[in-house]
Amino acid sequence: MTEFGYQHDFAMAGVHAADLNRRLGFFAHELRNLLSTATLALSVIKLGDVGVNGATGGVLDRALVGLANLIDRSLAEVRTSAGMPVQHRLFSLADFIAEVKLSASLEAGVRECTLAVSNVDPSLAVDADRDLLLSAVGNLLQNAFKFSHPHSEISLNAYAAADRILIDVEDRCGGLPPGDAERFFTPFTQAGEDTSGLGLGLTIARRCAEANLGTLGVRNLPGLGCVFSLDLPRHWLPGTEPEEGELEAIVA
Repeated sequence: MTEFGYQHDFAMAGVHAADLNRRLGFFAHELRNLLSTATLALSVIKLGDVGVNGATGGVLDRALVGLANLIDRSLAEVRTSAGMPVQHRLFSLADFIAEVKLSASLEAGVRECTLAVSNVDPSLAVDADRDLLLSAVGNLLQNAFKFSHPHSEISLNAYAAADRILIDVEDRCGGLPPGDAERFFTPFTQAGEDTSGLGLGLTIARRCAEANLGTLGVRNLPGLGCVFSLDLPRHWLPGTEPEEGELEAIVA
């Protein structure tokens, strides 16, 4: 039995090491490609023959946005995989969505898409780890921009339903292929012609949602696209809480 336990532990250590090496390999490959692209574009701009507002400047923008996304995803994966403590705090949902809109608008322009963001009830709040939630929504938007048809509109909607808060990202990818949509949440799963990235975005987004006591699901819109929906507990900002009777009606 002792020998069996030793062999089992040794085999499992090998599996974990192989998985880590694969992840590091993917990360290094993507990092090198993006950095090389950014360096080359900057070198061309420095020659003075092209301006930063032209096509070369656009290449530099895309590379820098890609680098930022890659680093953000990797940091979120480390936090969720390592079981680091979640830093919950209450904050405004409207302010959070405004922050997401500000950062996502740049990527929308780089990806030749438009971003439509709904108005958010100013009384709504979430009690969550803001960084992990930013990573979750950011990954959903990155996927939406990546797989939607050029010049299409991506929608970001945040609203309350009973005692829950929903954050929906609707894309225009043309709809999900036949089969189990859950497989897209499996690590290293890629879909569509654009296979850049690590294939970890949806996996990380779901882990971030679960760390914040929420869920992440997907709804297919055949022929149009799909809607990824973050479901979180509903909270109110101080001073905006409903009365007891109103609260019971909302939950019901």
